[in-house]
Amino acid sequence: MRKEPLAIILTSDLAAKARGRAFRQQEFQKYLNSGCGWVPANLAIDAFGSIVTPNPFGAVGDLRLMPDVSSIATVALNETGEQTTLVLADIHTPDGQPWECDPRSFLKQAIADLQAETGLSIVASFEHEFMLLEDSGSPVNTPFSLEAFLEEEELGGRLMAALDDAGLEPEMWLPEFGRNQFEITLSPARALVAADRAVYLREITRHVASSLGKSITFSPIIEENGGGNGVHVHVSLRDKEGRFVTYDESRPSKLSDVAGSFAAGILKYAEAFQAVAASAPLSYERLAPHRWSAGGIFLGENNREAMLRICPLFNTPGANHQKQFNLEYRAADATSNPWLVLGCLIRAGLEGLRQQLPTPNIVSGDSDALTPTERDELGIRPVPATLTEALAHFESSIVATEWFARDLADTFLAVKRAEISRCEALEPADRYAAYAATY
Repeated sequence: MRKEPLAIILTSDLAAKARGRAFRQQEFQKYLNSGCGWVPANLAIDAFGSIVTPNPFGAVGDLRLMPDVSSIATVALNETGEQTTLVLADIHTPDGQPWECDPRSFLKQAIADLQAETGLSIVASFEHEFMLLEDSGSPVNTPFSLEAFLEEEELGGRLMAALDDAGLEPEMWLPEFGRNQFEITLSPARALVAADRAVYLREITRHVASSLGKSITFSPIIEENGGGNGVHVHVSLRDKEGRFVTYDESRPSKLSDVAGSFAAGILKYAEAFQAVAASAPLSYERLAPHRWSAGGIFLGENNREAMLRICPLFNTPGANHQKQFNLEYRAADATSNPWLVLGCLIRAGLEGLRQQLPTPNIVSGDSDALTPTERDELGIRPVPATLTEALAHFESSIVATEWFARDLADTFLAVKRAEISRCEALEPADRYAAYAATY
């Protein structure tokens, strides 16, 4: 039986799922030029595949997935080496304009506004954690160990090869602290490229694992009081000449004045976009103190409890501190859309620049050792405790909701509140299992 090589046009939705349409590879150029049809209500598909109703669109309207040739990637389907071509799309209206609810266009507009107002651009990278769902039952965990590397060498080697073949520039693969947990990192890239790569990484990682007969999950937490999986977003700033401007050796913690204002904006609006960055009810079991995720809203140095962290520099031979210096946002996970997360970070940072906010207090050392009074004096705030609380912050923030088209904000709220209701009807074990399966 004959089999046609395929190409797939993709977008990523509010549940962080890559969805699209496929066609024969021999017709690739045709669809690059014309795109393919799409439906507004697809934006209201939740994490479990149901269209949430009511939504702003109903059965009305038509859209077009318009591929961006800069995002073309390939993935091998099997041992024969047969390649499937992937391409990410912007969503356009029938008159050829970007759809105001398109998550990718949301990021592109944030990038454009930052550049137009300040001359700055973003270099970013997304670090992802995931877990193998198979468990040997051993009471011993072996993070960072040679034993763990060798046991899953086939997965690690094939994953690095697949990501490299797709043009994602993988950097490192490593066993992490959680049981059967691994992390995969990619090289820094321009903001849109970095977020595109994050969309691809999740899907390619799942495919490589399943091709080896393994089940993995990016779910933020897979059992009560268990380990969690996060997504850490690293950002640095460049000026219009392409020079990195996050680093300033003369300033406290070497954070430049412009980067300090950018960081201050992220922290000022942190609660307002937290639901966008961690979009599942389970996310908030991970985002708690003492879990090395984001135990508080503050700018930290040498502290992995900080929502926003100044990454350390090391005087290795040939080190370029201007290029290496960056901020790490630690409160996202893989239930979030990478385009929306990075778009919100840029929007919040831009607000900090517009308002000329001063550099936040920089908390060094162990924040857990601080008294409540000291935490108040430093401006440390708690992360929203639930998705319901985070959605309330989002909905009540005049500034943050103005970043979003009204229909995009309303659909996001509808999808996430429906997800909360669904989760509340499940027993805890079923809830963990459902998220482990879907992510």
